[in-house]
Amino acid sequence: QVQLVESGGGLVQAGGSLRLSCAASGMFLSINEMGWFRQAPGKERELVATITSGGSTNYVESLKGRFTISRDNAKNTVYLQMNSLKPEDTAVYYCNGQFLMIPKHVQGYWGQGTQVTVSS
Repeated sequence: QVQLVESGGGLVQAGGSLRLSCAASGMFLSINEMGWFRQAPGKERELVATITSGGSTNYVESLKGRFTISRDNAKNTVYLQMNSLKPEDTAVYYCNGQFLMIPKHVQGYWGQGTQVTVSS
């Protein structure tokens, strides 16, 4: 079993910053791609950014320049630095990881989510 635990959410004023963390633990061989998604009230869950084990990143075009995804492979942790936050960034942010399991197969897991609220 694998656990993904997010932290770092909270309430921030517009223009402020937050850094989300997501730590993975459990039984797995390695972690392939990791990513952040978000879900605002009444909306579908949407991709924010992804990062491969080699550090290649992919962002939703609208968030480029404000959000930065990174990871520490030694700590099995992925981060999301969010700057210049806007009220429309308010959502529950979810971490996702694609894990190489034993026996060898890839399994995806989600974290429980962390609330980010941006006040105007």
